[in-house]
Amino acid sequence: MNAQKTNIEFTKYELDNGLKVILHQNRSTPIVAVSIMYEVGGKDSFEGRTGFAHFFEHLLFEGSENITERGQFAKYVEDAGGVLNANTSQDRTYYYEILPSNQLELGLWLESERLLHAKVTQEGVDTQRDVVKEERRQRMDNQPYGSLLYELFKHGFTKHPYKDPNIGYMKDLESAEEKDYKLFYERYYVPNNAILSIAGDIDINETKKLVEKYFSTIPRGAEPPRVTIVEPPLAGEVRDTVYDSKAPLPALVMGYRTPERNHPDYYAISLMNQVLSSGQSSRLNKVLVDEKQVAVQAGTFPSFTQAPGLAIAFAIVKPGTDLKMVEGLFDTEVAKLQNQLISEREFQKLKNNVEVDAISGYGSMSGIAESLADYEMYQGDANLINTETERFNAVTREDIQRVAKKYYNSNNRVVLYWMPGEASK
Repeated sequence: MNAQKTNIEFTKYELDNGLKVILHQNRSTPIVAVSIMYEVGGKDSFEGRTGFAHFFEHLLFEGSENITERGQFAKYVEDAGGVLNANTSQDRTYYYEILPSNQLELGLWLESERLLHAKVTQEGVDTQRDVVKEERRQRMDNQPYGSLLYELFKHGFTKHPYKDPNIGYMKDLESAEEKDYKLFYERYYVPNNAILSIAGDIDINETKKLVEKYFSTIPRGAEPPRVTIVEPPLAGEVRDTVYDSKAPLPALVMGYRTPERNHPDYYAISLMNQVLSSGQSSRLNKVLVDEKQVAVQAGTFPSFTQAPGLAIAFAIVKPGTDLKMVEGLFDTEVAKLQNQLISEREFQKLKNNVEVDAISGYGSMSGIAESLADYEMYQGDANLINTETERFNAVTREDIQRVAKKYYNSNNRVVLYWMPGEASK
């Protein structure tokens, strides 16, 4: 079939100090998204310290040598009529401001301050430590199913730092010192470890001049250390029961070890997951929710990590439901994918969904800026924002069957029975 292509034009170049710059002009609304992505995330713990990338995300809103008043960083943006935020994944940290386009220079100055002049003080460390500890309690410790991803990765990895929680262990948050943060900043917050991505109502040549003004004099740093640990294959199926006093319903939770985001099999695995759980007519929804009525929700999604990770499958089930039975129903649906090709009709629906996602997936300037940076960082090719549909469309029904057989077997998975309540003593 002929693939619908997005047509997001952009300019990409690199400063002498190694900073990658991506510029996309869109004059439809007078706003601009200024963003910067650093190739450092939860996996990049060091010297027994976990959660540093996320903690650092918080610290870098504290201020800089030229933004001395606490809270002033956000106030600059808000007073200009903009919004700002940041997020940290296992592999990268991302900061952005969405501003009226006449405030582009403000966003560039703020991000250059963050990169060159961030001020890490013990007062800031102490303040943000309490904030992050409370965030951990709210999102993970006291949230129903809040530790689900952590438990899956802890059971699925023994060597690679994906086994540790993105937000870090409480003991590491408690014991980290000012010198640890300064070392982390020096290692990872260097221009040759960053992608500056700007999208919106901009003039390309004027923006280049401003980027040069605020970023070209920042010195290149040493190449940051990279995680080189290769996780060994699972020695067999890993099974456990997790008790969660906050969970209202039991759940079946599974993780299948699958390749990194940049692996060619990602596209077939992604489409296979859509067959299982995308939309009301998906196979798991029809069987578990509609026909058998044993689950209130079921889903699967592929791994999206820089190194081989876990593709996740789950079903939140009704009280009193036998999880072993639900697991059997799931395995039956996977076996169908392994033993027979999906129908041409189902396959065409998949491809139609790919086309729709390609056309509708980039409706905001912030979404475009982040996607351009993501594609460049994870896959080394920002233009995949326009061409990735070709990779999806190259997947055959036989490819879907092949990855189902290769990755979705019991020796390559973690199975957790998630139970409400406390474990018996």
